[in-house]
Amino acid sequence: VRVCGEAAPCRSLEASAGTTARQLCETLVRRTRALHDHSWALVELHQHLALERCLEDHESVVEVQSSWAPGADSRFVFRKNFAKYELFKSNASLFPEVMVSSCLEANKSMAHSELIQNFLNSGSCPEVQGFLQLREAGRKVWKRFHFSLRRSGLYYSTKGTSKDPRHLQYFADLTESNIYYVTQGKKLYGTPTEFGFCIKPHKARSGVKGLKLLCSEDEQSRSCWMAAFRLFKYGMQLYRNYQQAQARLSQPPWIGPTPLRSVSDNALVAMDFSGCTGRVIENPSEVLTAALEEAQAWRKKTTHRYSLPAACHSSPLSAAIHRTQPWFHGRISREDTQQLIGRQGLVDGYGTLGFGGQGPWGSWGEHGTPGRYRSSGVMGEEEGRLYFTMDDGQTRFADLIQLVEFHQINRGILPCKLRHYCTCVAL
Repeated sequence: VRVCGEAAPCRSLEASAGTTARQLCETLVRRTRALHDHSWALVELHQHLALERCLEDHESVVEVQSSWAPGADSRFVFRKNFAKYELFKSNASLFPEVMVSSCLEANKSMAHSELIQNFLNSGSCPEVQGFLQLREAGRKVWKRFHFSLRRSGLYYSTKGTSKDPRHLQYFADLTESNIYYVTQGKKLYGTPTEFGFCIKPHKARSGVKGLKLLCSEDEQSRSCWMAAFRLFKYGMQLYRNYQQAQARLSQPPWIGPTPLRSVSDNALVAMDFSGCTGRVIENPSEVLTAALEEAQAWRKKTTHRYSLPAACHSSPLSAAIHRTQPWFHGRISREDTQQLIGRQGLVDGYGTLGFGGQGPWGSWGEHGTPGRYRSSGVMGEEEGRLYFTMDDGQTRFADLIQLVEFHQINRGILPCKLRHYCTCVAL
């Protein structure tokens, strides 16, 4: 099996017929010495069709590869997917009320956890509904229809939003198809928006013939449809995958080299600099007390900023140590960063740092939108000393590691705390 990294050539691995996507990911994590977590995923990419999907943990890699057309530009990509199990988290908001109905819970709004249980229970009959743009077979014309996703398949109405059996047209079978994201929909298929997805029957091996192309009005709607397809198709198996992933997180990691991080005092979170080195306050309940106790000391400074005393000048090591961090990507354009964030999962508190034309800058995804929050020009200089900031110098840090670690504990001016970082590994 050949697997590609996002920034490196492909690598061949030996896999038995029963090797699952999760087992192959664990092998790659060990070989690349990456940090082990359940966010690593194997992505099936059909470049010539601009289609991609994340394999479920239990899927057979060899079986998926054998379904590819000979000579087609198809491959596996090893990358992070932070949104893979987002639907099982209690604070998820993947299913808007207007798009979900259930015959067991008529006229009653349900909590997210109850809704998921309803999807997983084969005896209940939830339904996802909403408008989608449909590309007519053999034509480049897109038309808007009202769709309904049920356990028996996907249907669309030929008369407005009517669900009368006379007006419902059968469209696709879930058990005999896979659902893919469309990555270049406007260029290849003329999609009305950028939020296209595709239902690809197992028998459709090559070309666009047989593909069922659809398009949502926004990212939230597309995420809802994609999550519902996964739940209906895999059911409890999907939840078991999630439980097994959580169980693996509680196990001790494999023995291996410790990932590099800062070895300087300046790598501490910049919260309390009453001395030459910093003091980390990790307990949120202590923050207010510490602030009140040290208010007088802060007022004696020239500005209310997280800056180091003059005696603590940044060393060449602290100025460059961020280059060893997995969230730092060197010279990378805003467009490439936005695509990278979009590919690795649209979840809150997720981003990366890199160098642009005007020094370091950051890009973070929020509420299902890659790069919605951006901070440019995060490097400044005063009295010959470099500092890093995300709020025009109101809060200053000695190096980028301080900046990132501070915002992992404190939201600052960001919409939420940083929880995940965008990373690529060399295979």
